[in-house]
Amino acid sequence: MLEHSRLPHLRPFAKQPIVYLTVVTDDRRPVLDCQPAFNTLTGIWQHSPTLDGWSVGDYLLMPDHVHLFARAAIDAKPLADWIGTWKSLSTRRLKAQLGLKSSLWQSDYFDRFLRTSDSYSEKWNYVAMNPVRKGLCSRPEDWPWKGRLVELKF
Repeated sequence: MLEHSRLPHLRPFAKQPIVYLTVVTDDRRPVLDCQPAFNTLTGIWQHSPTLDGWSVGDYLLMPDHVHLFARAAIDAKPLADWIGTWKSLSTRRLKAQLGLKSSLWQSDYFDRFLRTSDSYSEKWNYVAMNPVRKGLCSRPEDWPWKGRLVELKF
């Protein structure tokens, strides 16, 4: 068995890695860049540490997908279960508000485990530029549908 105490550069990753996630709406419907979606998702994520053991750091809602960085507590729900929980809750809460006839989310998601603060910074800088690249705003700081719930440190 690999003993991580002999590999100090793996210690932060081995214990509780930061996960970078991209979750896409069903049929790529552009429904997330609005106050109800923002309030619903951030409200769910604010309760995730106590209910599911997951803490959300930086996040950004695009019209048809969301990017977020998260970290699990040692006793957290498995990643897929946690994502399933907040997808289900947000779908139920937003269906009427957004006039949805079917599910809000695609069933799958993209995840990547980050190993260094550099990779976190690189990913966040890329994510923050998404609205600019799509012509939705001229500067990343002008995009209103983003935030940070907790600071995730390495």
